[in-house]
Amino acid sequence: VQLQASGGGLVQAGGSLRLSCAASGRTFSVYNMGWFRQAPGKEREFVAAISRSGLSTYYADSVKGRITIPRDNAKNTVYLQMNSLKPEDTAVYYCAAAARGWTTPGTESFYDYWGQGTQVTVSS
Repeated sequence: VQLQASGGGLVQAGGSLRLSCAASGRTFSVYNMGWFRQAPGKEREFVAAISRSGLSTYYADSVKGRITIPRDNAKNTVYLQMNSLKPEDTAVYYCAAAARGWTTPGTESFYDYWGQGTQVTVSS
């Protein structure tokens, strides 16, 4: 599967942004999906994940209550809806797909495919 992330940009603190990750290739609904981010000088970190059916989600503590990860299997797309953004949310955001069962969605090794990143910059 090929993943194409989009929707990044510059936003003021407190604002909102929605990232999209469009998948092509194999049937999208077989994949558990996740979002990670990497800030300058830091390791890549987990943000959110959603199961292939959409019934299960998992979030990093740092984004709970501010970020959601809806998916639309009919559109082969997973989203990252980010609200109440903070400067510390500034990072390159990556989407990823996992073909295996819903086991450890918060870890990079869970995922088989990665998209290119999209930059999110939150100004104070």
